Amino acid sequence: MRTLHIGEDDGLALLADGELIAALGPAEQLAAAHPAARARRWPGRLDAGRCERDPAGCLERTYHPDPREAEQLGSAPITDEAALAALELTPTRWGESARRGVRGLLASGVTCLAGPLTTEPARNAVRRAGLPVRDLGHTPRLTVGSRADFTVLAADGRCLATALAGRLLHRTR
Repeated sequence: MRTLHIGEDDGLALLADGELIAALGPAEQLAAAHPAARARRWPGRLDAGRCERDPAGCLERTYHPDPREAEQLGSAPITDEAALAALELTPTRWGESARRGVRGLLASGVTCLAGPLTTEPARNAVRRAGLPVRDLGHTPRLTVGSRADFTVLAADGRCLATALAGRLLHRTR
């Protein structure tokens, strides 16, 4: 299905055809050229998102507590090595943490990762989300023919939505 994503702040539109960007340009022109496309208007501007330069630090050396652990551990990510060792984390708990970490990355507008991941739980979480791992020098760009990976940013810079391969994976309520 073709979806026309329209950033209301700047009038830029992106036509996603499945996983790919089929067209980019002014909203009025794309809407006229693709009248059968489903239109989704966003209260912000379309952006290519950002590349997380330290995915291992975010997903393999940080524990993202489950909300049910908030009373005991708090809600902030845990990065202290001694605190991590004291948790005696199993691969299952690391996997759950990595999934919560990936959700946090998507909520912050991340559309790709730079650098390798070494643990299976983190690799699985990234693979399940469809988050691409790129070269360290990669800068996300919106281009026709590329994967439909993009974010919608509010005027204050907050991420309102993140899509990977045309799939909406994060949206603020």
